[in-house]
Amino acid sequence: MATTRATPASVVALRFDGTTLSAIDQTGLPWDERRLELRTAEDVAAAIRRLAIRGAPLIGVAAAYGIVLELAREPSLETLERACAVLRGARPTAVNLAWAVDRMHEAVRNRNEPGGDRMNAALDEARRIEAEEEAASGAIAAHGADLLADAPRILTHCNTGALAAPGRGTALAVIAELAERGRLRHVLATESRPLLQGARLTAYELSHLNIPHELIVDSAAAGLIASGAVDAVIVGCDRVAANGDVANKVGTYGLALAAHAAGIPFVVAGPTSTIDLNTPDGAHIAIEERDPEEVGSVAGQRITQEHTRCRNPAFDVTPAALITALVTERGIVRSPSSDALAAIPK
Repeated sequence: MATTRATPASVVALRFDGTTLSAIDQTGLPWDERRLELRTAEDVAAAIRRLAIRGAPLIGVAAAYGIVLELAREPSLETLERACAVLRGARPTAVNLAWAVDRMHEAVRNRNEPGGDRMNAALDEARRIEAEEEAASGAIAAHGADLLADAPRILTHCNTGALAAPGRGTALAVIAELAERGRLRHVLATESRPLLQGARLTAYELSHLNIPHELIVDSAAAGLIASGAVDAVIVGCDRVAANGDVANKVGTYGLALAAHAAGIPFVVAGPTSTIDLNTPDGAHIAIEERDPEEVGSVAGQRITQEHTRCRNPAFDVTPAALITALVTERGIVRSPSSDALAAIPK
């Protein structure tokens, strides 16, 4: 796996050139803008595990191209199965990863006829997945901006822009669309401990977009919401259960409680690829627990004593009852529920 420099003026998280998947290494942002050159499924899986590639829709697209990379080397069914297993296991919570791997598997596994070209079938499907997610981003931006047209002061959590999803992103795409329409006054972005995706990545993207913003520590959010400084909260999602419960970056649940207490909208934005009708509710979502060392350190600098024990759940679950609306590329689902999600057009 080689490393090259990124183009500072461009926020394009992934590029596939036919032989290599080039990805911005998000662990280095905003100080070090560099690209990784990934050539195997294991390269892609490793980048996903260490959050060099992150964001539910983006890791699905990356996994799809990871399968293409393997089949370009050896287009056998054994290679397909191995690549799918390696990539599916990279991270457990975001359903887009398994969704994309399953789509790739389905598209390729039956290419057994004489002259069948598994690699090209995989490439076609990977490009289709990327194009669908990019189109979904644009539609989410439009629907979300319609919904929040009268909410000029927005608070957001973690990172949900082009670094997290193809195209403009999800929740941050809505924010960008509000800014383009002249409806946005200000954004509050949480730092999003422990890996500071808000401080490092969301502030980076908002700066690129020339959107006025301030960064706050996570624990300041509830008080600012209660004070009337926020008109709406919008976040992304890593998995939406069949009943409307949402798994997202840890700290999301607390923001939903604060928004509910203040009587302001709490909105979730994500493509329909994030909806998992096979998971009945939030209690059945596997919550990834990451290395406790991420809590005991900031940007590689230890902040605790060596013997201090830490715990590091990467996500929490927000009950559907606290969610004002789920914004998807196929429209707005108000007060998400089992019936409402099942009724989303396919």
